[in-house]
Amino acid sequence: MAVYVLGHKNPDTDSITAAIAFAELQKKLGVDAVPARQGDLNPESELVLKKFEVEVPELVTDVTDKQYMLVDHSDIKQAPDNWDKGELLAIVDHHKVGDITTPNPIFFCAMPVGCTGTVLYKLYVDLYKKEIDPKVAGLMLSAILSDTVLFKSATCTPDDKAVAEELAKIAGVDDMMAWGMEMAKAKSAVEGVAPKDLIFRDYKDFNMGGKTVGIGQLELVSLDLVANMKDDLYEAMKEVKEEGNRHSVFLMLTDIMQEGTELMVVTDDPSIVEKAFGKPLEGRSVWLPGVMSRKKQMVPPLEKAFGA
Repeated sequence: MAVYVLGHKNPDTDSITAAIAFAELQKKLGVDAVPARQGDLNPESELVLKKFEVEVPELVTDVTDKQYMLVDHSDIKQAPDNWDKGELLAIVDHHKVGDITTPNPIFFCAMPVGCTGTVLYKLYVDLYKKEIDPKVAGLMLSAILSDTVLFKSATCTPDDKAVAEELAKIAGVDDMMAWGMEMAKAKSAVEGVAPKDLIFRDYKDFNMGGKTVGIGQLELVSLDLVANMKDDLYEAMKEVKEEGNRHSVFLMLTDIMQEGTELMVVTDDPSIVEKAFGKPLEGRSVWLPGVMSRKKQMVPPLEKAFGA
């Protein structure tokens, strides 16, 4: 029976590549593992798979009567449909422990690092003593560069940097920072893309204090790229809020060169922003210097403000 390996909904590069890398590791362990995805690839992920000549994982959004493994998340809101009607066998992650539960013990590995790719490297090398295919190493390297925002994110650890160096050697990537900038430019591609598609390019829903809160992120080489799109983005955010009966929708416009985020907000309670970040909304947004990580710098203060 095939075992599907899936990242979260609205997959980013880490979710896509981790599904492939963990499936490859499972194959080395004798499991009939199939990498899958829960949504379309973003431009950065497309570039990464093309560079390392790896096929796009198949689309799987419902795991009813399937055996499956999860990477890069353990939250119900990000999990495949009918997650509780399939058999979950394993989770590999680098986020806080989510709310998925299982009736039986499973393999669960979560580490406080900047990327699932870093966790997978340790599973390959330290736990299972398996070689990493150069193409897979390239995918894992790319995920680390993406998730840590070229090692600038607050989530980045010394382990992420050390693992990236080793993966670059295996993958034959001579200048990983140059490759990282090429990826960042692809991630910044916004021209001609519908505002709602940009919101959902890298988006997650969270349960905070019993309320549904959506947080999207656009990582950009310059905020100038969206300067003329903010009105349209704001209107699309209002639609997303209403359609999903959400309490709040936040959109992080993260400038990777300035190392900060302009946070756009649509919410039932504007005071939540000052409660979380110590700065009030200025109209529809607020500038948060040094904030680049949704996982470490956005979600925890918001959860505290919501009383989650």
